[in-house]
Amino acid sequence: METTNSIGLDQNSAKQLAQNLNELLANYSIFYQNTRGYHWNIKGEKFFELHLKFEELYNDLLLKIDEIAERILTLGYTPEHNYSKYALISSIKESGQISEGYIAVQNILDSFKIVIVKQREILNISANANDEGTNALMSDYIRFQEKLVWMYSSFLKK
Repeated sequence: METTNSIGLDQNSAKQLAQNLNELLANYSIFYQNTRGYHWNIKGEKFFELHLKFEELYNDLLLKIDEIAERILTLGYTPEHNYSKYALISSIKESGQISEGYIAVQNILDSFKIVIVKQREILNISANANDEGTNALMSDYIRFQEKLVWMYSSFLKK
């Protein structure tokens, strides 16, 4: 019986990575939709600034959603694609209609914390599995998002 998958990773490690990546995919998908809602519904004096920033963020999240799904496929598994499943496995919850900028930014920071923690978990698993592809993806995401956390926190004067 073959113990490695088509890219030379241990089957058990690949399965564990795919499961964790599907959880990350669920979190990103809810984060994405929440951010679109903030973009659509933002009001107030910071409208122009936040409307643009939220659009930049949801476009970036959409790219990451696709990359994560493709990584799951590369590992030999199927990415989840149903919001009903996402709602069950995501730590990020759907937000209600939010038009207040500071509340939206705080929710974004809370969501970043969730995905960064999950990505660090995946980074640890991928390092132990010698999975450089997943490792590089998570490292890139974390580096970029840590800077965004600093910027959004500065906006809130934290």
